[in-house]
Amino acid sequence: MDNQNTAIYENYVFGVDIGGTTVKIGLLDMDGHKIEVWEIPTRTEDEGKNILPDIAEAIRKKMEERGIKDSQVVGVGAGAPGPFADDGTIFKAVNLGWSEFNMKNELHDLVKIPVKCGNDANVAALGEYWMGGGQGYKDMLMVTLGTGVGGGIIHKGKIFNGANGAGGEIGHIHINDDETLTCGCGNKGCLEQYASATGANLLMKRVLEASDEECVLRGKDYTCRDIFDAAKKGDKLANEAITQYGEYLGKGLAMIASTINPEIIVFGGGVSKAGDILFDLVRPSFEKYVFPGAKRTKFALAKLGNDAGIFGAAKLVLDSVSEK
Repeated sequence: MDNQNTAIYENYVFGVDIGGTTVKIGLLDMDGHKIEVWEIPTRTEDEGKNILPDIAEAIRKKMEERGIKDSQVVGVGAGAPGPFADDGTIFKAVNLGWSEFNMKNELHDLVKIPVKCGNDANVAALGEYWMGGGQGYKDMLMVTLGTGVGGGIIHKGKIFNGANGAGGEIGHIHINDDETLTCGCGNKGCLEQYASATGANLLMKRVLEASDEECVLRGKDYTCRDIFDAAKKGDKLANEAITQYGEYLGKGLAMIASTINPEIIVFGGGVSKAGDILFDLVRPSFEKYVFPGAKRTKFALAKLGNDAGIFGAAKLVLDSVSEK
């Protein structure tokens, strides 16, 4: 990381990842090397009206600190948690307090530098494609396994957004006709209800309720990590729960792979920290349900962690420059 106060590169790009608690901002060179990364609070009060002005102020301040001229910045890329239209309109971002508006135009008016915007999960997928687990491939599916299940589709090196910005919402593929609980999206039986961290907890709860056998987790407050750790140590019921987890996730990914035929599926998010055991859990169900022509799909773990969003946001800008 360069700590000099004077600009030493010819051109720069900023990548911005807007989260519900913090905004992560990265300054990169044109080859994707991180120069500096920092965070500012996400002020979601008053319907999030301060978020974009705060970002613009942080960027302008950093440029002043480093002696970077406007002419040296090729653009600002930003990812936010909501569906986007191609013109930069975000339709809604509940976690930020935002209703529909053109984020690209508003941020551009504030920062006075070219802006590109996109859905945060799609942007993170682009980052992993560019500098992470998807390097070297053109067609990639990113699946993010955290509190929910997110996704991003990269086709021929470009984000697939869909008609209304909802491309890649893989967490809401219907996977179970018999589910009685309602998903956050309003439907029942979504992949997210089983393949997220909270989904793993639900499966563990149901396994415990259906059996009187001993389990190290019985009667305790447990997390998704606890379930995987118990299974690795040989706990029978924990192993049953994560086996179900893998069956649901494998079936969901098989449906997607049969549709888009990616070269590789990259696993990110907190649950992916379980490591290669995920592949062992997912692969049998995936191969059972996937179209034969897509059985060669590779699996890999994400490499960029929390930096995927800033890399992908920067790549949005660099791609737009190269297309001109």
